[in-house]
This record gives sequence, C-alpha cells and structure tokens, in this order.
Amino acid sequence: MSDQIQNNATGKIAIVTGGGRGLGRATALSLAAAGTDMIITYRSNRQEADTVVNTISATGRRAVAVQLDAGNIASFEAFAAQVQSILLGKWGRDSFDFLVNNAGTYYPGPIGQITEESFDQLCNVHFKGVLFLTQQLLSLIADGGRIVNLSSGLTRFAGPGSAAYASMKGAIEVLTRYMAKELAGRGITVNVVAPGAIETDFGGGLVRDNDQVNKMIAASTALGRAGLPGDIGPMIAALLSDANRWVTAQRIEVSGGMFL
Repeated sequence: MSDQIQNNATGKIAIVTGGGRGLGRATALSLAAAGTDMIITYRSNRQEADTVVNTISATGRRAVAVQLDAGNIASFEAFAAQVQSILLGKWGRDSFDFLVNNAGTYYPGPIGQITEESFDQLCNVHFKGVLFLTQQLLSLIADGGRIVNLSSGLTRFAGPGSAAYASMKGAIEVLTRYMAKELAGRGITVNVVAPGAIETDFGGGLVRDNDQVNKMIAASTALGRAGLPGDIGPMIAALLSDANRWVTAQRIEVSGGMFL
C-alpha cells in the first residue's frame, strides 16, 4: 500500500492546518513519506512547525510553515493571498491538491457550565473557521483535488463534558456532505475522518498523561488500547491516494473500535 500511495501522490501539494503537532504533524509526515509537498500552518509555536518542516525537507520533499489562527476568520483572505504567493514562488504553480482541515482546540465543560466565550471559540475553530477557510481557498484547490475534514468519535458516542465540542464536529460532518455535493462538478472529493481517543497533548494531554483515563479508553476499545497519532496520519495519507479516488461524502471513524 505504501508504495502505491508513494507513486500516486508524487508531485502533489497539501495544506495541513495545525500541522506542527499531534494529528496534524502525523498527517504531514505521512503525506511527505508518500511523496507530497506541504504547507503546514501553526497558531503560535513556530519552533514546532519548523521542526516538522525540517523533518519533511530531510526526506527530499518541500515544505513551508505559515502562521494561521484557524479561528480568526478575518485573517483568511490574507492567508489565501499568502498561499498563492508561496505556491508561485516555491512551486511555480497556482494551485494545490489536498486540504486537510485539522486545526483544533478543546474547552471541556458540562452543559450547565458551558460559557458563551468557549462556545464561540469552539465554533470559530471547528465549524465557522473550516467553512470560511475552505471558501477562501476554493479558487486555489486544483480540479480533481481532495479535502479531508477532521471530526471526532464523540459524534457517535457521548462523553460527558464534550457537548459543545462534539456538536461542532457533528456540524462538520453535515458540512462535509454538502461540500462533497457542491464541489463534485470540479472532481473534488470531500470526506471526514473521525478519530477516537488519541494520545496527544490535545485537551491538556488527558488521554496521553492520565493513566486512569488511558486504561478506561483501552478497556472500551475493541483493539485494546488508546489511539496514537501514527494510527491517524497514515490513514489520511491513504485516503488522499488515487486508490481512494471514488470515495466522497463519507465519515470514516478511526478509533480502534471504541464503544462497539
């Protein structure tokens, strides 16, 4: 499979939001291993992003890190112009091929304690931001390109304290189907990947660092452990390969079988 992805992805360019850490980093590195060049975004930690760029460059692929606050919708027009300039300057192209809307944040809280501020921040990053960033980049996505949006296993099973976050991800799953329908005329496929609980620093590193939580998740998962970033990145790279060119408007859960 890896050789097939390598051959099919060569010469492609991807944008991965939040590509400096966690699932975004794993996705960027997996795509680079498959022969894809990269623009990754970061919100504040330039050092992490530069490390990913250097790792990708060491493989012979080209990569650039660009600052982006995925919840600051007013900045997206300038970001799109910056992407256009980078594409022309670094690749001599006026388009890119893959968009992975991965950037995310998390504000836990039971329904009775959700604040309007945290709700708005979740909405801006996970729903409104995805919609309007994609809108700004539509003219730069090549016909026949691919979009992958990130959701969560929490849209299928309920975890106390995650109502607002999971609701935004549920909205993304509906948006994905509409994107797939409306962009089909350009041959652009759009799918949503829903990870289960993954050992990253997301949510303060709860799954990774809290042994009790980690064991609970392992006991609730068919394959007997919590997920790792390396379980998700290669799957997204595979989804973006030509082998999956006929897959669109699908929700694909990558959870190891949580709460079956």
